[in-house]
Amino acid sequence: MRRLFPVTDQTPRPADATGPGDRPDRPGSRPADSEDRAWSLDELAEAYAYPETGPAGHWLRANMVSTLDGAAQHEGRSQPISNDTDMRIFGTLRALADVVIAGAETVRQEGYRPARAREAFAARRAAAGQGPAPAIAVVTAGADLDYALPLFTSPLVPTLLVTGAGAPSDKVAAAAKAGAEIVVAGDGAAVDPARVVRELADRGLRRQLTEGGPRLLGQFVAADVLDELCLTISPMLTAGDAQRIAGGPAVAVPHRLAPASVLEEAGFLFTSYRRI
Repeated sequence: MRRLFPVTDQTPRPADATGPGDRPDRPGSRPADSEDRAWSLDELAEAYAYPETGPAGHWLRANMVSTLDGAAQHEGRSQPISNDTDMRIFGTLRALADVVIAGAETVRQEGYRPARAREAFAARRAAAGQGPAPAIAVVTAGADLDYALPLFTSPLVPTLLVTGAGAPSDKVAAAAKAGAEIVVAGDGAAVDPARVVRELADRGLRRQLTEGGPRLLGQFVAADVLDELCLTISPMLTAGDAQRIAGGPAVAVPHRLAPASVLEEAGFLFTSYRRI
């Protein structure tokens, strides 16, 4: 993998030396990290470190993958348009987060399981004051889930069910009985996306990561609470009628983000954009 943006350092080279990373405006120099090589997990963790937000702050980032023609899934799942490096970044983003937020349909389709503790990130999480693994927060209005699944019955960190005050009481009770912690983030049956972010932050879960799906991400975008989008652009074309990475009602004015990072490997682009 190589870094395409930002170029943070220039390494002097002999004037007659050339290479694929050389800049025509500066002969004899090349961008740092321009060599195509495998990155360690520590390097990925540094590249995707959360920004400092202060003791009362929070940061919501999304992690999604899309084909060149805009498909966020193939046959209902994201895995077919991903690759091994995308999954390493996926795991790194999880390992840096306090909480992973996902919609109920994504949990069902992708077969969500509890987040696991990873030795490679143990020291980093301990230094940041984090537990051994992020919590999984499932956002749902209907609370219609299988509470016998390991996500609810045997997580390392209790799974959170984020729902509205008007959610079916029997299903909420079943979730609580299975061991889930209930987070009310809406006055009716629906969930208020801005309140989701606040409620989780109030519980100390300030480094937030959402993995979608498209409808949930669209709600976060519409509420203007998304701070960062980590988007893998897959060098594939699928056609068909697959969902985009974000769905739902359009915003009145498109939200502008600024590029923070672009990495590349085997034609895949691993990008990060942050709110301006």
